[in-house]
Amino acid sequence: MSANNYDAIVIGAGHNGLVTAAYLAKAGIKTLVVEANDRPGGAAVTREFAPGFRTSAVAHLLHALHPRVIRDLGLEGHGLRATQHRVGTTALIPGGPRIDLTGDAAATAASIGKVSPADAEAYPRVMARLVRLSSALGDFLLRTPPSPLAGANDFQTKLALGMFALKLRMLGKKDMLELSRILTINVADLATDFFESDAIKGLLALEATLGVYLGPRSPNTVFNLLYRLSSFGKNGLGGFYLPTGGMGSVVDALVKAATAAGATIRTGAPVERLLIEKEIATGVVLKSGEEIRAPIVASSADPQRTLLHLVPPGNLDIEFSKRIRHLRMNGCVAKIHLALDGLPDALKSSGGRVVVAPGIDHVERAFDCAKYGRVSDKPALEIVIPTLSDPSLAPAGKQVLSILYQYAPYRLRATPPDQARAQVFERGLDLLEQAAPGTRRLVRAAETLTPHDLETQFGLSGGQWHQGEVTLDQVFFLRPAASFQRYRMPIPGLWLCGAGAHPGGNVSGAAGANAAREILKDVKARKTRAAA
Repeated sequence: MSANNYDAIVIGAGHNGLVTAAYLAKAGIKTLVVEANDRPGGAAVTREFAPGFRTSAVAHLLHALHPRVIRDLGLEGHGLRATQHRVGTTALIPGGPRIDLTGDAAATAASIGKVSPADAEAYPRVMARLVRLSSALGDFLLRTPPSPLAGANDFQTKLALGMFALKLRMLGKKDMLELSRILTINVADLATDFFESDAIKGLLALEATLGVYLGPRSPNTVFNLLYRLSSFGKNGLGGFYLPTGGMGSVVDALVKAATAAGATIRTGAPVERLLIEKEIATGVVLKSGEEIRAPIVASSADPQRTLLHLVPPGNLDIEFSKRIRHLRMNGCVAKIHLALDGLPDALKSSGGRVVVAPGIDHVERAFDCAKYGRVSDKPALEIVIPTLSDPSLAPAGKQVLSILYQYAPYRLRATPPDQARAQVFERGLDLLEQAAPGTRRLVRAAETLTPHDLETQFGLSGGQWHQGEVTLDQVFFLRPAASFQRYRMPIPGLWLCGAGAHPGGNVSGAAGANAAREILKDVKARKTRAAA
């Protein structure tokens, strides 16, 4: 085999691409990973945004990395300390009360009780039930969605589907009925059913809409909440964590796991197009003109970038291309990084994660702006303080804030991207100053990333970090498209292994692991046929 021939090529060294490469290499497949940027990691990289100040570029909390992926790839042996620093959540209301949610049930109840005794009693009960319901859905994260054509499903897929149905049934009659009732409703109705305080309702509203182009009164938002909560049970880490070194430490462990297994990783190697010969994917052509051949090409880039840009025109069915073109990829979250001389008093005692979403109406009005192509006048914010658990991310005595700004739509009607970037910074800082007075005077440097920046810098079409919204019509056997939900794309030899495939976004590694499993099954089947 020549130096430019491999058994498999993985496009993109984001976390899912690295997971796929590690699994393939462990199975003896000669694997090459090609990454456009100058370092692996994609949106999970830790980088310097101001002299001496570092933070996670896009994804800034670890909660969904699947325990089986950690175990299978031996990530803890490669330096990952995923659950070393658990963070609590502080809900701040400008000029109003605060609620601190921690791992201490009594302290959490006491904090909520200062705002609403009824909510203090209801919160642990309601959240425990939601996590239980979400875990039943989460059991399918590391499964391959079945094909709608019964004959196309092998025994393992049918068995997995049967076990999934059995686990849903084992929820019991009451929980099954509750899951059926809430799955498609909006989170505003759900929150109002169980809670009375704006602080708790606003927190749930943000949890259910973060990263999707939906407001709290939009259908599907309870599903998105359950999807997020699925990592709080056995299918995730059980809570929010800030890994030492930022999210880049997850990437570092994955790089070590992949290279230890025998994979080769090339950075600064952007792919220009796929090699398609006789309607079969046979490799890639880099922008430098270099051709690299392999009978397996697995792309962790999003479906639109992979299928509409890397696949040469004329190789895909028109209806399939139309479906991919119409995937909802309208990113709506911006990112603000602040380098601070210190922390304002309101943030000093926080649990490490702060939410500013004063109520359902506040989040809904923020979404109203996005619906009409404008940056939210008063956004909802998720703020992470990584230096509370890892002071090495900033100079001594300094702090870093990593902020998600919901909503800043990719599709702007009348606002130029540069103006939108300035609006995100000023409006985000204004709201933070109201919630945590004194923040503005502590800012010494800042970076703002809009969805346009996420697309340009990280290759995320539409600035959509999930590589396609995670809603009921774009998940399970409909992700990325019906009949092509099993990671194998219409062109033989081409596979999808990123978040644009089942089960979707979050730093879970599940899509990469599932794709690797299906690729290895196909390799085994081809060897069996060849030997027959």
